[in-house]
Amino acid sequence: MMPAAYLGILLIALLGMPLFLVLLSAAGVGFSFAGLDLQVLGIELYRITESTVLMALPMFAFVGFLLSEANTAQRLVRLSQAVLGWLPGGMMLIALLTCAFFTMLTGGSGVTIVALGALLYPALTQSHYDKTFSLGLLTTSGSLGLLLPPAIPLILYGIIAQQMDVPGVDIVDLFMAGLIPAVLMIVVLYIYGLWANRHQPIAKVPFEWQECRAALREAIWELLIPVIILGGVFSGVLVLSEAAAVTALYVLLIETLVYREISPRALMRALRESLVMVGGILLILGAAMAFTNLLVFNNIPFILFDLVSEHVSHPLVFLIILNLLLLVLGAFLDIFAAIVIMVPLLLPLALQYGIDPIHLGVIFVANMQIGYFTPPVGMNLFIASYRFKKPITELYRATLPFLLVLLGVVLIITYVPWLSLVLVR
Repeated sequence: MMPAAYLGILLIALLGMPLFLVLLSAAGVGFSFAGLDLQVLGIELYRITESTVLMALPMFAFVGFLLSEANTAQRLVRLSQAVLGWLPGGMMLIALLTCAFFTMLTGGSGVTIVALGALLYPALTQSHYDKTFSLGLLTTSGSLGLLLPPAIPLILYGIIAQQMDVPGVDIVDLFMAGLIPAVLMIVVLYIYGLWANRHQPIAKVPFEWQECRAALREAIWELLIPVIILGGVFSGVLVLSEAAAVTALYVLLIETLVYREISPRALMRALRESLVMVGGILLILGAAMAFTNLLVFNNIPFILFDLVSEHVSHPLVFLIILNLLLLVLGAFLDIFAAIVIMVPLLLPLALQYGIDPIHLGVIFVANMQIGYFTPPVGMNLFIASYRFKKPITELYRATLPFLLVLLGVVLIITYVPWLSLVLVR
């Protein structure tokens, strides 16, 4: 009877049933057959509100949507070009750093491609970069900032780990752990770009103090955003939720009163879109935690570990399988849905193999970051295809070299845990 019920849920899910309802239905069926009162579902949904870190999610999301409504992208590009344009591969480095910084602030990979694509693609081609190279660079760079604080995927991972009572998982530690891997990705892509364009007569922008000062003066208010977040949290003056509230208020004030670029309509749009996104995440998170407790109640993590350990005895082999699984999931699932669904299953397994939960969080987000542009259905591929008006097959070809380079970096991040843990442990 129970397998038939789950089969029915799977069929409805394939027909388009919302993910949170799929998880709630599966949990409800499981608890019913276990003889437990279905009030436990409501308790599980309510339990996530006990997390004080959870308050940071809507405020950081609001900051991201607010910045995407303003002209932040143009100011960042101007400043980067003024400061870095004279370097070898300067325009390429500008694209990498600007995309990473903008994604860090907004938390949205696709938003970065849409906001910066119109600025950076012509600038790259005018600097004599190949069009295919420029397309691949911008499509892959859109997700580079997901490991940099305030990284919403890492916050979500930390919330789930804390709800599962996993010791040693602090959000600030996750932020620290993501810094070196994120910088490593940017550096390796820059080195690859220099090598790939070694025979191209790349144009440089001469350095001018006057332009540099003007660009810095224009962007200074937004450059202080990460200073507020990192300085407040890492100094211990602010907890994460307080830092999120201060940042949201600061961004609201500078964009409406200093830059005066946010109209009341744009403000309401940013507020509405951020709340819709966070509301969706919270619904899925609450349903997933209910489903996770059902799995724990039925000892599924331990059964799964026994099953896996029969065929996988070494942690390195487990990590290889984990990388492959996450890359596939990243190509088909949104990063937030993947974290909420898979972390409760994979985290207990990883702990049994002796993998540090902080390191696992970095591995998880790094893999999902690549999944955004992994063929055939990586989200960034379709966004870039629409933004640059190019066939999706052309985006496949353009991103393939960058995909292979970043896969190599992810393997280094996976098998050299020191990179993630040196600032933490």
